[in-house]
Amino acid sequence: MFLLYEYDIFWAFLIISSVIPILAFLISGVLAPINKGPEKLSSYESGIEPMGDAWLQFRIRYYMFALVFVVFDVETVFLYPWAMSFDILGVSVFIEALIFVLILIVGLVYAWRKGALEWS
Repeated sequence: MFLLYEYDIFWAFLIISSVIPILAFLISGVLAPINKGPEKLSSYESGIEPMGDAWLQFRIRYYMFALVFVVFDVETVFLYPWAMSFDILGVSVFIEALIFVLILIVGLVYAWRKGALEWS
C-alpha cells in the first residue's frame, strides 16, 4: 500500500536542501560590500600586474582533445558497473556493451582521422 507519510523525511530533506543555498545567496548578497572600481574589475594573475586583455582565444584543438577525453571518461563510468555484474547479466548485455564500445571506437577513429588527437 502506498502511504504518503512514509515520505516525510524525503520532503523535509528536499525543503531543507533547497532553502539553505537560497539563504546563503541572499545573505551574501545583503552582506557583501559593493566596490566596483578599476582594480576590482581587472583580471587576477597570481599577484602579478595584469598585462593586456583578459580575453584570450584558445585554439579549437584544446577543446577537441578535452571532448574526446570526456567521452572516454564517461565510457569508463558506464562500463564499470557492467563489468562488476557481468556474471549476473548474461550474454545479451555483453553484446550490448560490445556495440557500445564499437560505436565509441568508430568515433575515436573518426577523431583520429580528422586530426583532433594531434597536439602540434
